[in-house]
Amino acid sequence: MPEASARRTRFSLILLIPILAIAITGWLAWKHFATRGPEITITFDTADGLTPGQTQVKNKAVTLGTVQDVTLSDDMRHVTARVQMNADSARVLTDKTRFWVVKPRINGTSITGLDTLLSGAYIAIDPGGAGGRYQTEFRGLESVPGVRSDQPGSTFWLVSPNLGSLGQGAPVFFRDVTVGEVLGYTMPPGGDGPIVLQVFVKAPYDHYLRTDSRFWNVSGLQVGLGAGGLKVQMQSIQALFSGGVAFGSSGSMQSASGPVAPANSVFKLYGSQAEADTARYHHRLLAVTYVDTSVKGLTAGSQVSMFGLQIGTVTEVRLQMRGVGQPPRIRVAMELEPERVMSDDDVVARTGEGAQYLEDFVASGMRASVESASFLTGESLIALQFIKHAKPATLTYEGDAAVLPSQPGGVDGIMASVSTITDKVAAMPLTQIGEHVNALLAHADGRLKSREVTESLVALRDSLRHLDDVTKTANEHLPAMMSALQGALTNAQSVLGAYGGDTDFHRNLQTMIVQLTQTARSMRLLTDYLDHHPSSLVTGRRN
Repeated sequence: MPEASARRTRFSLILLIPILAIAITGWLAWKHFATRGPEITITFDTADGLTPGQTQVKNKAVTLGTVQDVTLSDDMRHVTARVQMNADSARVLTDKTRFWVVKPRINGTSITGLDTLLSGAYIAIDPGGAGGRYQTEFRGLESVPGVRSDQPGSTFWLVSPNLGSLGQGAPVFFRDVTVGEVLGYTMPPGGDGPIVLQVFVKAPYDHYLRTDSRFWNVSGLQVGLGAGGLKVQMQSIQALFSGGVAFGSSGSMQSASGPVAPANSVFKLYGSQAEADTARYHHRLLAVTYVDTSVKGLTAGSQVSMFGLQIGTVTEVRLQMRGVGQPPRIRVAMELEPERVMSDDDVVARTGEGAQYLEDFVASGMRASVESASFLTGESLIALQFIKHAKPATLTYEGDAAVLPSQPGGVDGIMASVSTITDKVAAMPLTQIGEHVNALLAHADGRLKSREVTESLVALRDSLRHLDDVTKTANEHLPAMMSALQGALTNAQSVLGAYGGDTDFHRNLQTMIVQLTQTARSMRLLTDYLDHHPSSLVTGRRN
């Protein structure tokens, strides 16, 4: 029986398929675990916009993780999102990292997150600064933070007695350019005290903020009535709805000369640009005045003016009750600001001359009065004006405040003058004057109706008629008289020719002819005048 031969086993190519599948599976498993980062939890107040397996964690449009599960907390007050992060994101998970949900939001300042209407909401991450401590549990933000950690700029603090319409996201302006925003505010403990606002100014605009810069509120719409008419001022549409603040220098409100303000510096927030501008005046003279007329429309903050220019501000208006038998009066306290009308050098050089100026002004007739600043708004001010022939007065003091003499002004001053005139009119004996006038008129009426006056008027009428007849007769005979006179002159000239021109008779005759010519001319003028004005023989010639 022949010996059986051994068959060589052949490797089948079909076995490569499972081997290759196993290799690919192993590689994918290795890649999955190699690229898999830590698992973190983020707590939010609501799960609005979060979908497990779909909602991603992004930074600058790069995906860093995916939400795996969303559950309620044990107390049912919060939701916890379990997020699987990528391996590359482990280094940014520190106690400085912030998370928030990006979705469509509409507030007073802007509309954000419109791109998520198509792509869906996602969780944004801000890595924060370097040097943080690694952690995997986070508290998510309910609103978008105003400043990202990678945005250059500086943060500052503002102190204000009230918040007004300011809120998170309100813009910060410098020379009408948006350079930052309000990050938030902190209420004082117990509700008493000023409110502290945190603002962020972007680079390079934060270098324009100096230590002598000032912040003021530009919220809403400012409407004013003044000498130039109706004035409407609005910083921007954004500031109209959300409020806003602006900053500038203490002088021109455009630039400052002090050093650059360091980050986290504290500034006072003024109510308006006018208040911020007033705050730059450091030298003040205290003054008071007492008035016993209406001060309607005069409040703390009203202007003190001289020749129409503001030189100070009213600080207090108070009704003062005096002793029994003395009427009450109004005490108006003021702060006069010499820097409004003098340069800084002059103010420093003449610091001690302020009292002397006031004494000289009062001696020259300067008086304080309440004037109307606007009849439309009813606003009033204190006007320092020089009164002609004013009663002598001297400057006195109440502590450090100079007491300025007052005088009624405005409508009250006019009414006081009218009252003085009416008092003088009332003091006149109008009844006796009327009686005398009536008696005089009665006597004159009797005289005019008397027989003598009637006869005189009749005689005057007859005289005028006779004079008119004489004038007409003279006019009728005047041509004949002039013709005869002309013939006489002709004969005289013939005689002169006969006797020669160098004898006394010739000269006398020539003089007589000249006089006759002048007489004839005067007669013609007289008759012409009497023809037009026959009554002049009685009443005289009219000029």
